[in-house]
Amino acid sequence: MTEPWVALEPGADPAERARILRRAHETFTEAGTVPGPVRPVVAASWRRSARAGVGPDGTASVELVDGDLGAYRAEHPLARVMPLFRELMGTFAADGEHLLAVCDAHGRLLWVEGHPTTQRKAGRMNFVPGARWSETAMGTNAPGTAVAVDRPVQVFAAEHFIRRVQPWTCAAAPVHDPRTGRVLGAVDVTGGDGLAHPHSLAFVQAVARAAESQLALLDPPRPAAGPPELTALGRDEARLLTDGRRIRLSRRHSEILVLLSRHPEGLTGDELLCALYEDESVTPVTLRAELARLRRILGPGLLASRPYRLTVPVESDVGVVERRLRTGAVTSAAAAYTGPLLPGSRAPAVVRLRHRVADGLRTALIARRDPDLLADWAHAPWGEDDLDVWRALAAVRPSPAVRSRLAALEAELALEAELALEAGGRRAAVRRPDAATWLQRARP
Repeated sequence: MTEPWVALEPGADPAERARILRRAHETFTEAGTVPGPVRPVVAASWRRSARAGVGPDGTASVELVDGDLGAYRAEHPLARVMPLFRELMGTFAADGEHLLAVCDAHGRLLWVEGHPTTQRKAGRMNFVPGARWSETAMGTNAPGTAVAVDRPVQVFAAEHFIRRVQPWTCAAAPVHDPRTGRVLGAVDVTGGDGLAHPHSLAFVQAVARAAESQLALLDPPRPAAGPPELTALGRDEARLLTDGRRIRLSRRHSEILVLLSRHPEGLTGDELLCALYEDESVTPVTLRAELARLRRILGPGLLASRPYRLTVPVESDVGVVERRLRTGAVTSAAAAYTGPLLPGSRAPAVVRLRHRVADGLRTALIARRDPDLLADWAHAPWGEDDLDVWRALAAVRPSPAVRSRLAALEAELALEAELALEAGGRRAAVRRPDAATWLQRARP
């Protein structure tokens, strides 16, 4: 049985494996079921692709060209390690008739370099700089899926969701900001069946780790005297950087720190109870135990009590987004927004804050009418069903892919409204007996 991270077993026939995968892909696109020969990582990606409305005959859209592409690449953090990518992968790509590709955290290709003939062939399917190859736009593919699942991925032949991409094989690994752990993008190698080998995946993973080490040297940790930094957007478990330590917090401790970072004056035990727990039966003893554990994790001096408060200001990514929105810096706010606040949290105060930040940003994006900003939101996991944003995007960039997705969302909305109306009618019929029933009840 093929291991989940290996596209081909040693000694396997690539042509036969490709035929098996094509049949599996046809079964999935026709019946929605994933046959056994498909690797779990690919099966999960196929399902996400289908939920995102990706069609097997889709085409990548080119969103950045010429000056816009150049300006965006120049400012992107991965621009600083492109010389390293070229040094480590350039000869390998050229000699093997492969391509070196680098994408951002949204799956948008920034650089595509390598063998000229392979590059021309890839250009016919819009595997070019500026094109969006996120999983929500182009289905299962190594760079897009790698940033979606935040792990190295190899995709072979008909494991690709889009049919015109199925002659290709690719392997990609995400690259992280070494200081915050945030995904910056992915490095990818794309070519023919020869890449369907475990060494290809190990190679790009090693290149990604080398890039992260290089970034760490270029951007050393801030002095310990700097304020603690809390990262909670797009994560169920927040990360705190303080005194040179990087602390991964539990979900409950994440909620507590997010709330205390927004209330420098402090919160009483009763206020924290109401903010954190849906269940009113939770006792103050439970909360005090959580705070005692949090105090031990943070170390002495950072968490005080009566009321509960942080003794030093904490900079949070939530606060950064809100501050930039208040000053009208919408592009910078969108760049800092890496996902919903603690998306798995059900704490009432966190849920309210999550909606307030997301609604504030999406409202600003719709008002700004910038097609690239709207596309980034619409193609992100949190925006793939956002009808208002897709309508705004269709108004400024009415590409076939955008119009198709908008039509699908509006059809889903109409169906939901119809079902709700039917359900409401049935409930009304139960509540309101017909005339004959009323007459029967009225008889003496």
